[in-house]
Amino acid sequence: MEARIKLSYKNEREAEAVAKAVSPDNVKVPAGLFVKTMKRGPKVFTTIECETRLETFMATIDDLLSCVSIAEKAFSIAKEFKTHPS
Repeated sequence: MEARIKLSYKNEREAEAVAKAVSPDNVKVPAGLFVKTMKRGPKVFTTIECETRLETFMATIDDLLSCVSIAEKAFSIAKEFKTHPS
């Protein structure tokens, strides 16, 4: 099984933040699972290959998208704080 996920951002800085947030997933993965994330301009590309169970494949995609969501919320909050400091 293979998934290719492409995420587009307003600028390279946001794309870099997301790519760095999910990069640890590229290092520690079980046998039969491959995850690679890279940034190109304002886009982040992730490839997931799974030679094991469908559940593992789906959980990996879910984990990736959860990490992406957290990174996006973090830079959204940072932008809001920057424009409206306490």
